[in-house]
Amino acid sequence: MNQKGFLIDMDGVIYRGSETIPGAVEFINNLRKQGFPFLFLTNNSQRTNRDVSYKLRKLGFHVEDDDVFTCGMATARYLASRTPQATAYVIGEGGLLAELHAAGFSIVDDHPDYVIIGEGRTIMLESVDKAINMIMNGAKLIATNLDPNCPVGNGKYRAGCGAFVAMVECATGKQAFSVGKPSPVMMRMARKKLGLSTDQAVMIGDTMGTDILGAGSMGFTTVLTLSGVTKAEDLNHFSYQPDFVISSVKDLLNPELFEKVLHNKKELVEEIPFP
Repeated sequence: MNQKGFLIDMDGVIYRGSETIPGAVEFINNLRKQGFPFLFLTNNSQRTNRDVSYKLRKLGFHVEDDDVFTCGMATARYLASRTPQATAYVIGEGGLLAELHAAGFSIVDDHPDYVIIGEGRTIMLESVDKAINMIMNGAKLIATNLDPNCPVGNGKYRAGCGAFVAMVECATGKQAFSVGKPSPVMMRMARKKLGLSTDQAVMIGDTMGTDILGAGSMGFTTVLTLSGVTKAEDLNHFSYQPDFVISSVKDLLNPELFEKVLHNKKELVEEIPFP
């Protein structure tokens, strides 16, 4: 049998804010019990995978540090493979800095090889101005992701990495290279980390523009859950579609539906009607 593995977004898929989504803990436990490899993917570079796995364990999930793959990890590893022992000026927080150090980067305040922008709650315009001048003098602009905003619960949002990147792009006339979802760089790294081939990978996410777009472009089976950002009424606005649409991961506790996802038998699933 062709073994499948799961790439799983987190916020909006297995939890919302500080609350687990009903059925999510049981679903993850079932994957582990049945021997299906899985990896949590996040476009948030603020925290290390150790920090994220600690949060998941507090929410009741039985996970290890290595079960989490962040865009900060993907960014650091990709750039280090292209420019070993490089230098970087970083606008971001501890998680991103830790991953860059682990990959052999030196963090500098002048003449860096790269300007790398990630999430940050304390980003100052002084840092942005400094980054702009570095880029104008030849540093390459890198974004951990291009998400324009991030949900913080209770229907509220904060500015995401993409919002700050857009400001720097506008000021410099340079386009950032992004490694996070939907970039094929992060998707391919995650697939290889689980030892999967393309037809073995299943992506579960709540956002059409990152999770579903990225995984679909790679040829993975895509499962959109409506428990997060994307709602059913939004689907008509996209020229691409997920293979499966579910209300939440709790639906995948149904053995019949789970088998259909494993074998990508989307023609057997009742689909949302489109005009």
